[in-house]
Amino acid sequence: MALFSKKEKYIRINPNRSVRNEPPQTKPEVPDELFDKCPACKKMIYREDLGVTKTCPTCAYNFRITAQERLSLIVDEGTFEELFTGIETRNPLGFPGYQEKIADTKKKTGLDEAVMTGLAKVEGQLTALAIMDSHFIMASMGTVVGEKITRLFELAIQKKLPVVIFTASGGARMQEGIMSLMQMAKVSAAVKRHSNAGLFYLTILTDPTTGGVTASFAMEGDVILAEPQTLVGFAGRRVIENTVRETLPDDFQKAEFLQEHGFVDAIVPRKEMRQTIARLVRYHGGGK
Repeated sequence: MALFSKKEKYIRINPNRSVRNEPPQTKPEVPDELFDKCPACKKMIYREDLGVTKTCPTCAYNFRITAQERLSLIVDEGTFEELFTGIETRNPLGFPGYQEKIADTKKKTGLDEAVMTGLAKVEGQLTALAIMDSHFIMASMGTVVGEKITRLFELAIQKKLPVVIFTASGGARMQEGIMSLMQMAKVSAAVKRHSNAGLFYLTILTDPTTGGVTASFAMEGDVILAEPQTLVGFAGRRVIENTVRETLPDDFQKAEFLQEHGFVDAIVPRKEMRQTIARLVRYHGGGK
């Protein structure tokens, strides 16, 4: 038996009360939202240590950020002009509660849909820009997502602009069935017309980029970049292992694995992404 014991291991001190007049708290308190756990290395990180780029200081994993946060990191201040908003999301299968879910997600995220599209300057280089946001139904690709990206490519052809897309998706949106899958061909056709016009297309893969987005426009860029530790793939790991009946490498479907096998041109830290985009756009003719 221990000679000494102490019930209260930690006591939170409130400077606004008198310690003598008020009893101590029965349980230690830790402020909410003070730490984050890194999904890659599993270490607890003091939130302020993530910085504005939200990057793990231990393994360089890039935490998921909103489309608005990415805009502030990438584009020149005050240059973004959002386009193609207000396109109505339909419910072709009559999926129960689908349109209510869309409306609720719009309120929570402040987004028009799972992708934000528009024109912006990156270090003075005018680009047609699309940013997919995993906070909007996991950035699943529905008909509106496909329509917005297609219109962006068509506008870029008219204005002779490069296209830059930050991809992030859980795949096709099941509530829209085959209509969602058709967006793969629709956007790919727009990418081809943009390429035939001799214009530059840059994709940046962010965590996660999977499903039909990977199987179409995410991997069709003239140059393909990725953030560190990004999950990129089509089918899930377990589905593939059960199909081929083999154990896959631990880093399978990670950006580093894809770069080693020639599917990704470069892995770029988030803090260097803005300069890298501007340099690539400039090298390939730029946006006037």
